[in-house]
Amino acid sequence: MPRGLVGLVGANGAGKTTLFRLLLGLARPTEGAVEVCGRAVAADPVGSRARLGYMPEHDCLPLDQSAADVVATLGELSGLPPRAARQRASEILDLVGLDEARFRPVGGFSTGMRQRVKLAQALVADPELALLDEPTAGLDPTGREEMLALVARLASFGISVLLATHLLDDVARVCDHVVMLDAGRLVVAGPTETLLRQTGKLTVEVNAGVGRLARALADRSLTVVADGPFRDDEGGSVDVVVGTDPGPVLDTIRDVLADLGLPLHRLSSRAGSLDEAFTLGGTLDGSGGAGPGGWGP
Repeated sequence: MPRGLVGLVGANGAGKTTLFRLLLGLARPTEGAVEVCGRAVAADPVGSRARLGYMPEHDCLPLDQSAADVVATLGELSGLPPRAARQRASEILDLVGLDEARFRPVGGFSTGMRQRVKLAQALVADPELALLDEPTAGLDPTGREEMLALVARLASFGISVLLATHLLDDVARVCDHVVMLDAGRLVVAGPTETLLRQTGKLTVEVNAGVGRLARALADRSLTVVADGPFRDDEGGSVDVVVGTDPGPVLDTIRDVLADLGLPLHRLSSRAGSLDEAFTLGGTLDGSGGAGPGGWGP
């Protein structure tokens, strides 16, 4: 995966947390190898973890301690001297918006505040890569917006992020790259912008012959999404996946309409979504970023 903000997407049980455990050296792969920040995890799991920050999904904070104590203690465990850990904890808690609450017990915090403490402890040792597991879980809309804004800011500090979530909209808003998993299998991977372009659609509407149109477009190797089945004498519309270059698709649609003698009633376009990228999965073009070979380390 590249540096920057990467979204790790999948439903519950897809393998997101398992991948985090592999990256942290807490589990070993049954085959293949894992390398993090230039280090082989199997050969040096402790050295690899020293370059990582980890924000777990589950509620794991000691409720009787203050946010400052929790973050400073974990900073010391990461190798910071006590004074530096305390100073760094103060700075990071200020960054995540908990400056005034840092001396209060965590047990009195709201869900959003606890999520911020978990984010702060993941950042306290200035990691190269932060692994964030469902950082917006349990947050109301305002808290979710604020958490995503914090995550987006991390790139400006030189910290790369791997954001695990089942919320595709969160990834589309803050991540430059996407990795999609399903039942432990890589579905698709690539730059977010490329995947959104690849799943854009053209809606082709005709007054009659929509069934013939759908079959003819599919015969020309286009990806057709229709609400049919249609009768050949019916009017209606079909969606055609555009891909990264709409020109050839438009030419094919024009040629098919001309060959069939169908009058075009309407032609419109719309942007794609990551939901559609996940659904299409392996049909996306690997040369444009989809698939494991689309981008470098």
